[in-house]
Amino acid sequence: MAQESPKNSAAEIPVTSNGQLEDSHEHSFNRDLKYSLPVGLGLSETKITSRGFDSAKEGVVEAGPFPSKGSSASPKSSVISPSSAAASRLAGQGCDLIIPTGSRAQQKSGPVVLADEVKNPAMEKLELVRKWSLNTYKCTRQIISEKLGRGSRTVDLELEAQIDILRDNKKKYEHILRLAQTLSTQLFQMVHTQRQLGDAFADLSLKSLELHEEFGYNADTQKLLAKNGETLLGAINFFIASVNTLVNKTIEDTLLTVKQYESARIEYDAYRTDLEELNLGPRDANTLPKIEQSQQLFQVHKEKYDKMRNDVSIKLKFLEENKVKVLHNQLVLFHNAIAAYFAGNQKQLEQTLKQFHIKLKTPGADAPSWLEEQ
Repeated sequence: MAQESPKNSAAEIPVTSNGQLEDSHEHSFNRDLKYSLPVGLGLSETKITSRGFDSAKEGVVEAGPFPSKGSSASPKSSVISPSSAAASRLAGQGCDLIIPTGSRAQQKSGPVVLADEVKNPAMEKLELVRKWSLNTYKCTRQIISEKLGRGSRTVDLELEAQIDILRDNKKKYEHILRLAQTLSTQLFQMVHTQRQLGDAFADLSLKSLELHEEFGYNADTQKLLAKNGETLLGAINFFIASVNTLVNKTIEDTLLTVKQYESARIEYDAYRTDLEELNLGPRDANTLPKIEQSQQLFQVHKEKYDKMRNDVSIKLKFLEENKVKVLHNQLVLFHNAIAAYFAGNQKQLEQTLKQFHIKLKTPGADAPSWLEEQ
């Protein structure tokens, strides 16, 4: 050190007569020094020499193996910068920390790997909210501009015409479905009434001997009509279930893809408009990064728009094929069943149900027996 440190009794290191530290200070000192020395260098291999502040020489701490008897060679040493509490204490007391560079103290230096900073979930959520808010703002501005007639929109004329036809057909199919459900409800009520009427005629046939035959004919007729009505009701319900699947599942799934396509189109037009506005403005050091970022976002949404347009085209194609096949079979079923019923052709009516693999439910078949209830 360039200047001699002032003598301070509180900063002195007590030393015994044989040159060793006192026990109380040695334990604390060695504990702190252990964390300041390199790994692999124990305190058992450390030699400490300290001199008072009155001496011309400064205090020295030498770390290395004690020389054996008869050996006068001293270990080679190099100075390192202290970083622990013990090293700071030594520096404050006017001592230098020296460690050996011998074969036992040498350590292989390797690359230092710094762990990545722990990502804050709150910051990630905040960033997601920021991106969502910015995207929502751009899309809302684009929608308002289109409705006010100020903004431009991308239009695929052929695809838009197919979507309009699909929506119009869905409304018409829903109307047919409601009418068929009404017919089914009314037919069920009529069949139920005919069955009750047949039971009443049969009862009167047994109790009125003079009108036994007349009541019997009417009872048989009403029961036959009720049976044929149940067969027709099964055909109509099958027609309703198939059309309902087509309208509320198949077509609805395609329209859901259409909504996603329209959302992608709005996002595409919003970022396209944003990029066009930036390109019309000045180009300087501040705007060039914004233009580049806007170009990247525009490209991302353009790819998304193209993908969704292709998906809608494919789904519309398959939907049209499926719709023709399903409606063809259901319309043939509906026609043949209605014609056979009102013609009184029971065999043809039953043959129609077998042709379309329709199984009628026996009245009361779903109800559990008294044994099952017990």
